[in-house]
Amino acid sequence: MSDTPLANDSIEDAIVHSKKYLEDILSFFGINLEVAATSDEEVIQLSVPSSQLNGFLIGQNGDTMRSLQYLVSTELKNANYAHSRINVDVADYKKQRAERLSHTAEEWVKTVRDNGQPMDLEPMNPADRRIIHQLAAEYGLSSESVGDGRERHIVLKVSTEA
Repeated sequence: MSDTPLANDSIEDAIVHSKKYLEDILSFFGINLEVAATSDEEVIQLSVPSSQLNGFLIGQNGDTMRSLQYLVSTELKNANYAHSRINVDVADYKKQRAERLSHTAEEWVKTVRDNGQPMDLEPMNPADRRIIHQLAAEYGLSSESVGDGRERHIVLKVSTEA
C-alpha cells in the first residue's frame, strides 16, 4: 500500500472522469453515445443507453459489460481517485436481469420454505449472489456462498435463528 495521498477524493470529479473515460472507450469502437452518470452510496453508476450494438457491449452473460466496468474502475484507481467502485449497465441489462432473478428467487424461497431442505443454486457472478442474499434475508431464510471461482454458488436454507 502506498502512502501517496489520493489526488482527488471528490466523488463528483470521479463521476466526470469515469463518464468521459467510458465514452472515450466507446468512441474508440465508433460508438458515440452519451453515458448517464450518477452515484449511489459510494458506487458510481454509468448507464449506456440502448443502441444497435447492445449485444456487442453486453457480451455473453454480461462479460463485455463487466470488462468495461473493470477498465473504468482500474482507470480511477490509476488516476488516484478515492472512489473507484463502478457499476456499468448497458440498456438496463443488469436492472432487467435483477428483476428476472428476483422473480426466480421467490420461487426458490417458496420451495425451501415448503420442504425445509437446503437448496444449492447454480453458480452465479457476485452481483447476482448479492441479489439472492438480500432476498433470502428479506424472506427470513439464511443463505451462504460456497465454492470457488466460476463454481461459487449459494445454498439457501431455512433460517435456524428464532
